[in-house]
Amino acid sequence: MTERAEKKCKDSLVIKTSRVFPLDTNNHNTLFGGKLMSYIDDVASISAAMHSRCDVVTASTDSVDFLVPIRQSDSVSLKSFVSYVGRSSMEVFVKVIAEDLRTGERKLAATSFLTFVALDHQGKPVEVPKVIPESDEEVMLFNTAGQRIKVRKERREHSEAFANVVTL
Repeated sequence: MTERAEKKCKDSLVIKTSRVFPLDTNNHNTLFGGKLMSYIDDVASISAAMHSRCDVVTASTDSVDFLVPIRQSDSVSLKSFVSYVGRSSMEVFVKVIAEDLRTGERKLAATSFLTFVALDHQGKPVEVPKVIPESDEEVMLFNTAGQRIKVRKERREHSEAFANVVTL
């Protein structure tokens, strides 16, 4: 049996920084949540692809927690990396940092966890490298992944049962 490859969390680090423009805002003059969710899925998918070096699909957006509003005077920076892996699945953590471009004040604006599955050329799930956490943040996320996996599984079971009742 061959040893499964390993990669560090930082090998899948993606950073995206953008300005907040008027067309990106909602009626509260803050960044539209849907726009931020699009950014989150974008950077997370790149992290998953960098880790697996395969095509990937979003299996679930496990959580998006909006912590503070992102204003038009802010830049928004997203940092994502693979925080845990299963056999073919990858949990990706995304943190969103808002920076007031006038004052330089930075705030953690949102956090998110997404799950991606790596696919081979026939669209079948394929094994991905293990992930090695190094920083305190990476180790904490890695060590607490079991709790999130349990919640994710329970939510999935609930969603499947719910889908059997919901009519088209």
